[in-house]
Amino acid sequence: MTAENNPAEPRLRILILDDEPIVCKRLRPTFQKMGYEVETFTDSASALARLRETTFNIVITDLMMEGADGMQVLKGAKESSPDTQVIVITGFATLDTAKESYRKGAFDFVAKPFKLGDILDCVKRIEEKQRGASPPGPGPQP
Repeated sequence: MTAENNPAEPRLRILILDDEPIVCKRLRPTFQKMGYEVETFTDSASALARLRETTFNIVITDLMMEGADGMQVLKGAKESSPDTQVIVITGFATLDTAKESYRKGAFDFVAKPFKLGDILDCVKRIEEKQRGASPPGPGPQP
């Protein structure tokens, strides 16, 4: 039995938000091929609305965008679901913004341009953390 049809192994849900469409186009197929459910957004208002509608295991958000910035998205994600892990990506990385991200609950902070492997590594670490810490889900137990 593969993980895809094993109900004990639910697929992780990832929301990707970046106002540069190329980032979404680059990350989405990679994560989908790995078996994750992925939704992408290029505007923060739509992403925040979606976060209020459904729970995501992981949010990958750009820091600097028009409208709500990455810190507001981080806050919104944590308010909707405290267990959601957030990766902040930015082309304007500074020690202060990294510290602020961590203070507000970010799992990691990645500077652009990033290597695909950097983001994949973050997601794998989150997956290991969530799989190890989460109790068995509802449903029939053996």
